[in-house]
Amino acid sequence: MEIDAVKKLLRDFKSGRLNTDAALKKLAHLPFQDIEFAKIDFHRPLRQGIPEVILGLGKEIPELVSIIRKMRKQRMNVLITRLEPDKAKQLLKKINTAKYNARAKTFKIIQHKIPVLGKGTIVVISAGTSDLPVAEEARETAEFLGNRVDKIYDVGVAGLHRVMAFREKLREARVLIVVAGMEGALPSVVAGLVDKPVIGVPTSVGYGASFAGISALFGMLNTCANSVAVVNIDNGYGAACVASLINRL
Repeated sequence: MEIDAVKKLLRDFKSGRLNTDAALKKLAHLPFQDIEFAKIDFHRPLRQGIPEVILGLGKEIPELVSIIRKMRKQRMNVLITRLEPDKAKQLLKKINTAKYNARAKTFKIIQHKIPVLGKGTIVVISAGTSDLPVAEEARETAEFLGNRVDKIYDVGVAGLHRVMAFREKLREARVLIVVAGMEGALPSVVAGLVDKPVIGVPTSVGYGASFAGISALFGMLNTCANSVAVVNIDNGYGAACVASLINRL
């Protein structure tokens, strides 16, 4: 249950439009609903400010459908991450109002307008086009969480003039998410140009000695820039959650 829904419920109860039994029925599934294979956390938006998001990996279509139905019944918007195209195709046949971003592997069902909660703009930056699956996951998630989002893609350190061309956009951002593989140098470069928080996202993109993103991770952790925080490899979702909370402060 989202904050606006709880506020409406309390207003309706106070005004008499909703009696005690009806109010209790609406609150009956707080803090979670147990459906055997999953325990859906309807209380999370109130507790953390971020709703529960479904990780698509490892879940079967009937399980996904069941979770979605429970969330929709509570009038919650739905976001699934890491959903493979074949599963997305099957779900789209059942839910024609959903939208699937094949590159990000995100699946969205928007039942009500997402309010803008962020005070400024989150800018998502990718070092290369190969980093776009992670960058797009971050962008889709940040928008789902109520942020204005801008993007700057393919501006890695192999051609620094590219990122320098966007200096004004960088400075206007309130939070920046910088996604990079290979040696993971771009967050340090961006952090040296702005006075805002930079969230580095290492990706598993790179040749053998990149060790599936470990080199980029270590490079970002060893940054000499003083405003870089780092999330796990390929974790565009986590970066967007952190950026969203910062953007609300």
